[in-house]
Amino acid sequence: MAFGSRAAGSGSGKHRGSSRLSRRTAGYAGIAALATTGVVGSLAGPAFAADHSPSIEDTGTLNTIVVADELAGDVEAQAQSQQRAAEAAAAKAQAEADARQRAAEAKAQAEAQAKAEREAAERAAREEERKRLNTFVSPLDDTYVSTQYHAGGGMWSSGSHTGIDFHAASGTEVHAVGLGTVVEAGYGGAYGNNVVIKHADGTYTQYGHMSSLSVSVGQQVTPGQKIGLSGSTGNSSGPHLHFEARTGADYGTDINPITYLRSHGVTV
Repeated sequence: MAFGSRAAGSGSGKHRGSSRLSRRTAGYAGIAALATTGVVGSLAGPAFAADHSPSIEDTGTLNTIVVADELAGDVEAQAQSQQRAAEAAAAKAQAEADARQRAAEAKAQAEAQAKAEREAAERAAREEERKRLNTFVSPLDDTYVSTQYHAGGGMWSSGSHTGIDFHAASGTEVHAVGLGTVVEAGYGGAYGNNVVIKHADGTYTQYGHMSSLSVSVGQQVTPGQKIGLSGSTGNSSGPHLHFEARTGADYGTDINPITYLRSHGVTV
């Protein structure tokens, strides 16, 4: 019995109250359990705070959370920065594209305007040329009529003058009065060296007694173009230009040269 009592006493001593470390461990376990229900904050918070010193594991977990939060913030900031950079790059690309479009439009507009101006200038030049070609001029510059149309006298085989005579010193330039084609160029008997031109309206003009000729048959001439020099060849009493206007190529179809020239805007 005594042995049993010692054994019991011995056993009771062996199983006496848990140590401080054991109690703290148990307390932590209980607190952890309570934490899951949210009770630890209201019930055990003061006591736990008074008795708990953070372990290495506790501070490590806290640091991990803080670092994770910081990394998350860095990632978000980096994403925002990349987004801003992408938006800026897109805006720059759009601005460059808009600038290129405006430049292309401005260039196209300038080219269209230049083309329109060229075409207008060309039309004006063609119109000016058309007017020039349809304009008649005097066969001589700074001159006057010395013998009138149908003047009588024995110098003319028909008994009267079939044209008019312009006063001119020998060697004065003689001009075609209008656009036409040379149908005769050479010696013409009583007319001496002469030129006959057919004009677009079907009329003819003749230039006689010239000292030299500058055109040939078939050649097209323009108003004011030089066709020769005045002289006194053929049936002539001195240097002058004999000028005729005709409705046909043959002798005898003459019309009043002054009326003819005036009808084409030439004052003589």
